[in-house]
Amino acid sequence: MTSELNTFFPVASAASFASGEGRTVFLRGREYALFNLGDGLYAMDNECPHRGGPLGGGVLENGQVHCPLHGWAFDPKTGECGTKLGCTIKTYPVRVEGGEVLLCPSPIPSVKS
Repeated sequence: MTSELNTFFPVASAASFASGEGRTVFLRGREYALFNLGDGLYAMDNECPHRGGPLGGGVLENGQVHCPLHGWAFDPKTGECGTKLGCTIKTYPVRVEGGEVLLCPSPIPSVKS
């Protein structure tokens, strides 16, 4: 059995992502929210922990994505919630190669201070 640790899979065309845009992408039966913040592409869990809203359909404003259901804000780079202290969601490595957006389904370890 092959480990998915550090394995990247194509999920979208890089040319299809304008700066400030986000969307839901699918990989191996899971949904991820993917965002172009202008300085790079970032992926995180697509489900808001508040009420399960689809974060990929949220509004991106000031570097934060706002859940379309109740407005909870998350930083796509870190997964930290700006609405509820101590709440974070998983983020995932993303890279671009050959015009394709590649996502690794192994979460980035969270850094707690």
